[in-house]
Amino acid sequence: MQGKVELSGMSTAKLKVLKNSEIMELLKRYKAGDKKAREELISGNLRLVLSVIQKFSSRGENADDLFQVGCIGLIKAIDNFDMSQNVRFSTYGVPMIIGEIRRYLRDNNSIRVSRSMRDMAYRVLQVKERLTNELQREPTVEEIAKAIGIKREEVVFSMDAIMDPISLYEPMYNDGGDTVCVMDQVSDTKNTDASWLERLALSEAINRLSEREKRILALRFYEGKTQMEVAAEVGISQAQVSRLEKNAINHIKKSI
Repeated sequence: MQGKVELSGMSTAKLKVLKNSEIMELLKRYKAGDKKAREELISGNLRLVLSVIQKFSSRGENADDLFQVGCIGLIKAIDNFDMSQNVRFSTYGVPMIIGEIRRYLRDNNSIRVSRSMRDMAYRVLQVKERLTNELQREPTVEEIAKAIGIKREEVVFSMDAIMDPISLYEPMYNDGGDTVCVMDQVSDTKNTDASWLERLALSEAINRLSEREKRILALRFYEGKTQMEVAAEVGISQAQVSRLEKNAINHIKKSI
């Protein structure tokens, strides 16, 4: 009973394991119309499902749910297995089970993704797997896009859409001291403490200007008007606008 796992109300340590020859014999009986053989095939391959769902253990999903979804993939594999192909049942069944679980995870993702985008991502994964087998290496985005007949950006967008969100507090590294989380690796060069203090100082400096100086700067640098246009709107000469603008800017520089 070592390694016993309680799953869906059963002890997986007691699950029956069929040999490949037994599986093929049961498949022949099932294809000939023996419904009992189908039930034996399902119960005899539950360990196969269990081995697959262990690959998804880090996803935080309920193991019972994944096991039941995996069983659906197993049943589809049994129903659609082609006896004429010289392939072991497990070779055909494992991708079917994995595909069923991946579809379940995509459809139940906390971030809703359109079905067309999920379908595109599924095609990308299939082509990526096929090209990996053919090229004996991981294909590039360009090679995947060319094989499907879509743009490179569509491949990237579809794969990004099905990626699981990661918590900012997800541990990334631990050297025996403080744990480094995702948020420690994410930097914001715009909204830093220094830039925040600069904006605060700028705001305080502008508040010390006269109402006329504030209006001139707003017209010049927010609305993009010329000094002549500002002069006409404020009712003073262009020379006065130039002098007030220069004085206001010098005052702000000294304040900061």
